[in-house]
Amino acid sequence: MYDYFNGKLAFKAPTHVILDVGGVGYHIHISLTTYSLIKDQENCKLYVSFQVREDSQTLYGFATEAERQLFNHLISVSGIGPNTGRMMLSSITPEEIQSAIINGQVQVIQKIKGIGPKSAQRVILELQDKLKKQGPDALIPLPTTKQSTSEEALAALVMLGFNKQQVDKVLSALVLAAPDHSVEELIKMALKRL
Repeated sequence: MYDYFNGKLAFKAPTHVILDVGGVGYHIHISLTTYSLIKDQENCKLYVSFQVREDSQTLYGFATEAERQLFNHLISVSGIGPNTGRMMLSSITPEEIQSAIINGQVQVIQKIKGIGPKSAQRVILELQDKLKKQGPDALIPLPTTKQSTSEEALAALVMLGFNKQQVDKVLSALVLAAPDHSVEELIKMALKRL
């Protein structure tokens, strides 16, 4: 139904943005990869995936067409919903996900929060041939990351459904160990510990 939205970023968070397009504000869920690519922009173009469920209509936005294609591939797998697909794209880079699927690396996919061994095998089984046919040119480049704060990481993880006290404890330990991590790095490390 929608292909992309191009407008002014009225609000930015690691998990969602509000994009003002012609005076209408669209609440669009994003991955950490997309956040890292758009966080310094005032205006942006987001490729969207419009997901209609029995009880909701949700927009998921991506900075690149390739990331949206990977998201749509992921949610086509039985047992992988839009929120799990977004979690996968936030836990490790899209390039790492594609590489793991193409090379059959179950353990890499299985490290993602909420993905068990059976789901990881199913993702590889159902998507390996599709991604191989796209070729190496379809691989998504690694995003560049910049410094951010632990408060942004905490807000993002709480919005993803994690317990605030547990997240705060994990983030405090991470910040003490290495205080100069970016918000994306903090969230990725915290996802591995939660």
